[in-house]
Amino acid sequence: MDERKLTPRGEFDKALARHAPAFGVSPGADLRGRLGDYFELVMRWNPRLHLVAPCSPEEFATRHVLESLAALRFLPEGATFADVGSGAGLPALPCLAARPDLKAVLFEASQKKSVFLREAISRLALQDRAHVVAERFEKAEPPEADALTCRAIERFTEILPALSAWAARVPTLLLFGGESLRARLEAAGLTFETVLVPESERRFLFVVRRDLKLQI
Repeated sequence: MDERKLTPRGEFDKALARHAPAFGVSPGADLRGRLGDYFELVMRWNPRLHLVAPCSPEEFATRHVLESLAALRFLPEGATFADVGSGAGLPALPCLAARPDLKAVLFEASQKKSVFLREAISRLALQDRAHVVAERFEKAEPPEADALTCRAIERFTEILPALSAWAARVPTLLLFGGESLRARLEAAGLTFETVLVPESERRFLFVVRRDLKLQI
């Protein structure tokens, strides 16, 4: 097919298939269809809510969806995770779509974005595995979860100490960011693994593992 005739969704799907191997994932037709639905939903709501910065379908596939799926290998079978500052639902919704064994609680302070998240959860048929808490994480009950994900929260480096303390009973933190976040993690004395996001030079997934036995 002539690429000039592809719809935005077609461009997204093509990019998803082309770049997936670099990210270590192999999305089948069903998952690609669900992620295509998600892409269209984000694009429909984005002009009103600014869920993500303006980007091409290819960039959305790589920078947002596939980057989110990089967290999958750090989520154990049957895990429940908390996603803080969910916004557009990244990384939670792509991960939930890809892995039917996962469950998540999505924390989002913006009421309008929370409405979007509930719509996306319904559209992707994730109602039994995803729940939205529409308030700032500091005001919410700390989660009982196997992991915490955080990708695009505002003033990330500034709130890191509060986030770490709030999620003190969560053994694994999966935090997306750049060099400034790495420096903040080091300053906080946290032990972490640094994973370079595929096809990027300065985007990382920082995997913070904590021995909760030492906190008892």
